[in-house]
Order: sequence, then structure tokens, then C-alpha cells
Amino acid sequence: MTTSIHSDRLLEILRSTFGFAAFRANQMAVCEAAVEGRDLLLVMPTGSGKSLCYQLPALALGGTALVISPLIALMEDQAAKLAALGLRVARIHSGLDRADSRQACVDYLRGDLQFLFIAPERLRVPGFPEMLAKRKPALIAIDEAHCISQWGHDFRPDYRMLGQYLPALRPAPVLALTATATPTVQKDIVAQLGMTDPRLFIHGFRRDNLALEVVEVSMPERPAVICSLLTQPERRPAIVYAPSRKQAERLAEELSSRMPAAAYHAGLDAETRDRVQAAFQAGKLEAVVATIAFGMGIDKADIRTVIHAGLPGTVEGYYQEIGRAGRDGAPSRTFLMHSYADQRTHDFFLTRDYPPLDHLQQVFAELTEDPQHIDDLRPKLKLAEEEFDKSLEKLEIHGGAQVDFGGNVVAGGTAWKKTYTIQAQYRAEQFACVLEFTQSAGCRMADLVRHFGDVDDAARPCGVCDVCDPQGAVLKQFRRANATELHLAQTIVNELRGVDYKAAGTLQRAVDPASRMARVEFDALLDAMTRAGWLAIENAEYEKDGQVRRFRKVSLTESGLDLHPGTSEQLFIADGITLQSPAHKSRSASKSAPAKKKRSAEASDESTPATPESEALATRLQAWRAEEAKRLRVPAFVVMHDRTLRAVAYARPRTPNQLLAVNGMGPAKVEKFGEAILKLCSSSN
Repeated sequence: MTTSIHSDRLLEILRSTFGFAAFRANQMAVCEAAVEGRDLLLVMPTGSGKSLCYQLPALALGGTALVISPLIALMEDQAAKLAALGLRVARIHSGLDRADSRQACVDYLRGDLQFLFIAPERLRVPGFPEMLAKRKPALIAIDEAHCISQWGHDFRPDYRMLGQYLPALRPAPVLALTATATPTVQKDIVAQLGMTDPRLFIHGFRRDNLALEVVEVSMPERPAVICSLLTQPERRPAIVYAPSRKQAERLAEELSSRMPAAAYHAGLDAETRDRVQAAFQAGKLEAVVATIAFGMGIDKADIRTVIHAGLPGTVEGYYQEIGRAGRDGAPSRTFLMHSYADQRTHDFFLTRDYPPLDHLQQVFAELTEDPQHIDDLRPKLKLAEEEFDKSLEKLEIHGGAQVDFGGNVVAGGTAWKKTYTIQAQYRAEQFACVLEFTQSAGCRMADLVRHFGDVDDAARPCGVCDVCDPQGAVLKQFRRANATELHLAQTIVNELRGVDYKAAGTLQRAVDPASRMARVEFDALLDAMTRAGWLAIENAEYEKDGQVRRFRKVSLTESGLDLHPGTSEQLFIADGITLQSPAHKSRSASKSAPAKKKRSAEASDESTPATPESEALATRLQAWRAEEAKRLRVPAFVVMHDRTLRAVAYARPRTPNQLLAVNGMGPAKVEKFGEAILKLCSSSN
């Protein structure tokens, strides 16, 4: 009976206040649990209606809902939408002046507010938690709750400490909401918030309208590729995530010469960020370039494309960012660009964000029970300012230091070493998961669903990603396997019959003893067979001589067991990226294959397929050609035609005679440019 009353009341508010005729999947059950006073953890994808799951119960309960959010942009967006519905809303964060914050406190104590949004840092302001406790909130919603967990991808000290303030605000139910929590993070959120018998709602990670592509693109090549992709109006509005602020600014500048575009990152002042966000929301900007590390908090339904111009640090962060595309349910596409250089970049960030243990030990050794101001403590140590700040931050997070709102520091406990070491290792493992995702030959969406713990749903392929539908890929280039590759594929199948699995290296030595095929080409063939459903590949490891060694276990699927000579099915081999504008690619699968076949034939006079090495060399040759053409003040084709450049990249000559054998390279060109070209080729071997 009670549940029925709640349901009727919730449905009435849903229609009268929010204007929706019915709930989305799973929303009703979440709202009912909140109205019944239950603590709950809600993990649902971006754009699936999480915000309504605290807003609606808050109105049904009456009183004021306290909403804690780490993103000012997201806070402002949600507050503006609620205010537009005629609801009484206030915010308190660093972007507002003191008068506004004081008035929000007055309104809260009077009971004039239905929603009060605060940044987590406000709870460290002396007297602020006590002010909130004077008039208990009806409900406490914690947005982006993964930030609470020590295993979260955006680990923040102020969020980590939220749990200590909640008891004084009870009996209000606590609702933790996030889009990115893995099973490990989910357990930690519940523990850190001290939730009482919480209901767990973990739903809907699959996004059927998103087509995911993961493509190897060298860093110098990415700006041109991104501009080419977004030249097509149907691929906009778009969000591009760049690895750094400088790259975001540079890429935004390039895009802005072709379309309304701007950068958006934490280094910009609040007024500029607000202006960019408002213009993007209003459709005045068609592309925004943001840093991967900075959450935009954008709730724009019609984003058609999300591009990562570099590898994100975690799969969770990647999933949240691509989730900003296609919230209106229309087909949308995402592109993840990567190369080996991204690994070096992340190694740098990991070292910066997780300094050596001895740096933390140096800071800890100077701490006492007597408060010291940070500015007085810093000169005592022989650490750079950034090294000191990061070391102190990590000590505070892991309990080795206590820092008050005024910047005074006292010594904490001694258990910080163990948790810090574990956390640093975990962050390294998170990036390893990203690399594994890029190297997977399985359905992209299924891999993501599996990452968040939904094993059952992960069994169903999406049908639209570059793995499931290679002919439909926009940027990633595929070609049909040639006769030699098809014959080798059949040999692989025969070799795997009657065994559980073979390591990829062992398998290659068995089926290709003369080593006619490079390992990278063999792996590409295995991946193609996996996409066709003939093979299953699993990453595995073993220990030998005290070292952990990793390998790929290759086994036959049921479809592979049924494969016999003469099978008419085709294999599609990954072959780099499209060199022409994607606008010229046929949308029809039946037309795209001949176009790609023609491209492969034009790229080289030989039948050798493109490889990551040849693509990387082609990129270096293009950069050299551009510099040489600029120096000589001639068009680039005068230095070397595109077709000749690609032929050189495939051949990778080591001597002048080998270079002369490449079509388009005559004696005069070899004499003039041969030394520079051979130097580039030798560096790739």
C-alpha cells in the first residue's frame, strides 16, 4: 500500500513539475527507495536520467535537498534547469561572491530552498557543517560519487572526507550517484560514506546508439584527422578531448578556422569557461576542445561526436566522456586515437601525480603535532614546489598529514605508506586496462559493459563498432584479406583443432615457420579472425625466473570449429586510417569495400598491406616533406608525391640502391633528398 502511494505521488510530480509522461527504465524503483528513506548507490550511464532520481524524491519528501557536486559547471547547469521549472534553488561554490553565499545560507536556514548545491570544499569552512546541521536536509545527494573512492578515477581529498560530516546531517537518506564506478569502486563508496543497508542500483551501461572506433593515429597526424572528421556538419556538435591544455588551445584554434569552436579547460578563468559553455549549449559553438582531466559537466542532448585526441587515464573516465554523445538517442560516433607516444605521456603524468615514496617521507619527517603553515614548511625541504605540493596532497589523502582550511599542517598517522603504495599501483593498473581496451579484438561496447561488472549483458555484441562492423567504420581503414592471408587463416584453424588453446607466438611458429609474415601482421590476422567470430583471444600471464610474462591465448570458437576450406566468408584486416577526407567515403557497406580495395592498390605497387610501422614512417616522411617544401618554397608534391611517399614507407629502404628501386625516386631526387629519407627509414627499422 505504501509503495503504491509513493508511486502515485512520484508520478504526479513527474508529470506536473518535470513534464514527463512516464519514467525511464529503473527510475521509479530508485525514487521509491529514496522516498522510503533508504540510503542508495545509483550507478547509471551518463544521460540515463540519474539527476531525476534525487530531484523527484526531494520534492516528494519536502524540505531542502542538499546536493554535493565536485563540478561547478555541472552544478550550475542542474541549478539553472531546476530554477527554470520554478523551483527554489541556491548554490555555494568558489565561483560566487561572498554575498551570494551568505544569502544562500540565510535562505537555507529559513527553509526557503528546495535545493542547495554545494562544492565539497565548503564543508571544510569553519562553522559551515554546523550551519547545515541546524536545519537537517530532507535528502543528501552526492553527485559524481566515484570521486569519494580511493579507487576512483578523480580522487579528491575533500570528497574522500565527506563521510565524516554525514552523521550530523542524519536521518536524511544519502543518495550516491555516478556513471563510472566499477565493482571495486562501488564497494568503497558504500564503506566511505558509512551507508546503512543501502540499496544498490547498477543499470544500463550499454549505449546502443553509440558506435565506437579505436584507431592508431600518430600525434602529429591527429589535428588534421580531427579537422577532417568534423568538417562534415552531420558530425557536429562535437566534443574533443585533448591530452593537455596547450594541445586543447592549439586544436581549438585549428578547428575555429573551419567551424565555430573554442577551448574549455581548468586553466581558463571562470568567466571564459561560462561563456564557452553557454555558447555550446545554445548551439553557437559546434565544437569544444577540453582537456581529458577536466570534466565539463555538459548536459547537451544532441552531441553527435566525441573524439579523444589521446588516451584517457582510465576506462571509467573514457566511458563517462563518450557518454556525452547521443543523449537524444540518435546515432552518434566516438573516436579514440592512440599511439605508443601516449604511453610515454601517461608515464610522465603517473610519475608527476604519484611522486616517489621518499618524497612523501621527507615531508612526513618534518611534520609535528604543532601546526605549521604550508608556506613555512615548504622551504625546509629540498623539493621543487610542485613536488612538495603533490607529496603533501598525497600524505593528506592517505592520513599522513592533516591540513586545516587555513593551510596549517600537523602530522597524521603512520599507515599512509601502505595505502599510498597500493593506490599508486592501482592507478598504473587502470591505465593498463585502457591499453588492453585499445588492443582488444572484441566488441568495444561489450568490453565496456564487462568492465563495469555486467557479465550477462557483455555477451551481446553491439553490431555498430569498428570491430562488429568494419565496413561501416568512418575513420578506421579495413581491407579484405588476400588469398595468402585466407589460406593462412585456414591453417590457423586446423592447427587449433583438438587443443584448448595456443599462445599467439607458438601458433605463428607452427603455421608460418618461414616467418613470411611479421608479428604485427600476424596479430592483425588473428584480430580479423576474432572479429569474424572464428577465434577467441584472452590475455594471460605466467611467471618465469621471477618475472611475469604476458601472452595471448588463442582458441577456436564454435564458428571456427565449423570452418572448412572453401568457406565464402571474408576477413577484414585493419589497415591504418583513411587518408582521404571521410566525406568521400561511401556510406554503403557494399560500396565501401571496393573503394578501400582501390585505395590499397593505389597506395603501393606491391601487395604488401599497411602496417603500424609503415603508417608511422609515412607520418614522419610527411612531416619532413612539409618542412623541406617550406624551406625550398615549393609545393609539397615537388619534393615527393603522395604515392611515392607511401611506397617508400612500405619498402623502408636502407641503401641508396633500394631507394632508387622505389617508383618515383629518380637519381636526382635520391642525390638531393636520399640521405634524409634513408635516415628516417633507418630510425623505423
